[in-house]
Parts: sequence; C-alpha cells; structure tokens
Amino acid sequence: MQRWRGLEEIPEGWGRSVVTIGSYDGVHRGHQLIIGRAVERARELGLPAVVVTFDPHPSEVVRPGSHPPLLASYPRRAELMAELGVDAMLILPFTTEFSQFSPADFVVKVLVDKLRAKAVIEGPNFRFGHRAAGNVELLAELGESHDYQVEVVDLYVRGAAGGGEPFSSTLTRELVAEGDVAGAMEILGRPHRVEGVVVRGAQRGRELGYPTANLETLPHSAIPADGVYAGWLVVDGESMPAAVSVGTNPQFDGVERTVEAYAIDRVGLELYGLHVAVDFLAFLRGQEKFESLQLLLERMAEDVQRCRALITGAGTEEPASTR
Repeated sequence: MQRWRGLEEIPEGWGRSVVTIGSYDGVHRGHQLIIGRAVERARELGLPAVVVTFDPHPSEVVRPGSHPPLLASYPRRAELMAELGVDAMLILPFTTEFSQFSPADFVVKVLVDKLRAKAVIEGPNFRFGHRAAGNVELLAELGESHDYQVEVVDLYVRGAAGGGEPFSSTLTRELVAEGDVAGAMEILGRPHRVEGVVVRGAQRGRELGYPTANLETLPHSAIPADGVYAGWLVVDGESMPAAVSVGTNPQFDGVERTVEAYAIDRVGLELYGLHVAVDFLAFLRGQEKFESLQLLLERMAEDVQRCRALITGAGTEEPASTR
C-alpha cells in the first residue's frame, strides 16, 4: 500500500480512483464496512482505492487542547487498511489554513485535482469543509459537476437485533476509558491496542518475580481505566499471553500512571528500547493496595492464573466489568 503525507506526495499523473475520507481512528467495524465498500467499488471499476485521513485530529486545530484519545496510531491504521485491500493512504496535515477550505475548495483541491475521484464512499454522517459545512448531500451535488458519484454506506448498529448505538470511535473511547475493553473489542472487531517503546521503570516487577515491559505510550493514546487486564504483549509480530497492569502502582505509593505487561511463562526477554504493543482482552480487577507484600504476591499469582485461563480459553468465568 502506498502512503502519502500531503497532496504534494501524490504521484504525478495519478489516474482516477475511488476515495473515502475520514479520521478513521480505530478502523472499527463501521469504518471497515465503509472502507470495504470503497475497495469493492474500486475493484468493480478497475481503479485503486484511496483512504484520506488527517493529522492531527481536526478537533485539535479547531479547538486547541481538545485532541481526543487515539485508538490507533497512523502506522497501525495503515496496516489495518492494507489488510482491507486499500491501495493508498493519504494523510493530510490538518492546519489552520486547511481548516478554512470551503466544501467546494476541498472537493476541487483534493478529490478532483489530485485524486481524480471517480467515486466517493462515505458514511451518512460525513462532514467536510470549513465549520463542517459540507455533508453527503452537498458532496453528491458537487459530484454532478465534477464527474464523480457518491455512495452512502450505513454504519453497523451495536446491540442485539439491530438495537443499541451505532458503532463509533467516540463510543469506543468511552468504553476504553471505563475499562470495558470487551465492549470496545465488540466495536473494533479486535482487541484495543496500546503501543509504545519499552523503557526502564522501577523494576519492582523483576524483584517480585514478574518482570514487566513498561511502555512509554504514544502521545494521545487511549489508555484503559486503571486495573489489571488479560491480554497479549506483541513484539515483532509475535503475540505473547500477558497480564497487564494500568495505573499508578498504589502498593508503592506511585504517582505516575503506567502501562506494564508481564509476558506469562516467558523468561529472558530483553525488550528495552523496542517498540511493542499491548492488546487488551478482558478486565480482571481494579488497582488495589494490599496490607502486605505477601498478599500482593498471592493476588498477582491469582491474576496470572486467571489471565492464562482466559487467554487459552480454559476459563469458564465471565470477565469482570467496570461498567
């Protein structure tokens, strides 16, 4: 998959294409439906499928300080989109100047002049242009004079028998913030992932017999609520069963919030300086301060056993919920 940052990186002589536009943070199941349809339409027309997204998140430019927690890094989004069959990903730097583009300017400068869109696939709530003045109806109206067609794809709805809320990045962020990683996984179609570089921490886990990978997480990452989780530590494409702790380590009166992962039944891992990921499967319990170190060790042993059972499918208990 080709990756471009800015309109100037689009190759000269780029031909017609099928385009979909959005933040697509998380590439959740609703996003997958829209992107998948764009890919399908592109194959029908014999054209490449292009996803257009933005960096930073538009809200940070329009309302500084309001950058939402991110569900997926841009490399991760590109990876997920490539798996869906996308041919090119265009990241548009979202600047103050760019935010002033009228809907018509956006269509001409991005869709017509550069990407030469033959078809544009969007969800029903798509907005674009200055002050989000453009909608799918205007996009289709402009398409009549610029030789592209617009197709609107309905989003999935979360809940049994079509009830509940539409899948959205906002809802997913809320669930992650509450520690409901199982609910987030339902929307994403996979476990929520947090990425970062492994750095040296207090090394108490090593002293206690549970050495952990302490992540320096990426800026604006959506971090689950404080607690202990079952999940996977992903290193160079290998997923290792893990017990994951999120929080300030109240047992030792910590103040800095961290994400630490203990790779179950693995010894001798040297991960310092590596970029790794943690995938969250299930919430086990909240953070606690125990009366003694021995009680902490006993609970840690129980946590690891529960994680092992949940990850291997041997456990029959339902994961705890924070909701």
